[in-house]
Amino acid sequence: MNLQPLVERARGIARDPAFMTGVRDMSGTALGIGAWGLVTGVAMIKSGMPLPLALFMGVLVYAGSAQLAVLPLMTVGAPLWVVWFTAICVNLRFVILSSMWRSYFSHLRLRHRLAIAYFSGDVIFVSFMRRYPDGRPQPEQLPYYWGAAMTNWLAWQVPSTLGILLANQVPLSWGLGFAGVLALIGVLLSMLNDRATWVACVVAASAAVAAFALPLKLNILVAIAAAVAAGLLAETLQRSLNALPGPAPVRPPDTTQGERHAVQPLREEARAREEETC
Repeated sequence: MNLQPLVERARGIARDPAFMTGVRDMSGTALGIGAWGLVTGVAMIKSGMPLPLALFMGVLVYAGSAQLAVLPLMTVGAPLWVVWFTAICVNLRFVILSSMWRSYFSHLRLRHRLAIAYFSGDVIFVSFMRRYPDGRPQPEQLPYYWGAAMTNWLAWQVPSTLGILLANQVPLSWGLGFAGVLALIGVLLSMLNDRATWVACVVAASAAVAAFALPLKLNILVAIAAAVAAGLLAETLQRSLNALPGPAPVRPPDTTQGERHAVQPLREEARAREEETC
């Protein structure tokens, strides 16, 4: 297999100024992503997962929220269908995100789109949509995406791998779990940019707390279902309100007619004076 064209294309993308713009935009969240990755790596080993499997899962899955969601289920020996269903529900958001990516990258080949799908992430999506909100393909979008994606991937994989390899040397007293929660909160707050998202977030938090007593961490599934339903409902109501006709514009009274009636007698009076003078 000749990889030379692929290498040359990758070099061309890396030289594009938009690539470095993507790197800079993602650098601000790299610390939070790294803390999250470190916590996930340590959690995989602390849950009893073998080292090779943890390394394989970290690279192949590359989805911190799904990994953290299924680890407690795997630890308590939950049924496999519960593990799979939880991971699918947690990652359902990527189905929605991919539908929005489509307008930008649908013209690319399948293997290229599959690579984009693997490296896609929440923070990348937020950063990309802030810079290119109109949904029209532009030449600099692909280099920008890869600059952001590679920065995010390295910010995750390096700390995650270190957490896996050094998990037994990292004491629980460091409070890495709390650091991971703070990292998640930071990422979450960067995505709360409209009313529907805020509603979904509040409903998810309330549902997760209310259903905390459910076994097998099923409160996570309850929170996801409630958040999706609330977000869709809020978005539908917002669209309905926007579609309602507004009040009819009030036209200013037409004063030109009155002005014409007021000017006409003045003109006749001036003409009469001129005739008398003559």
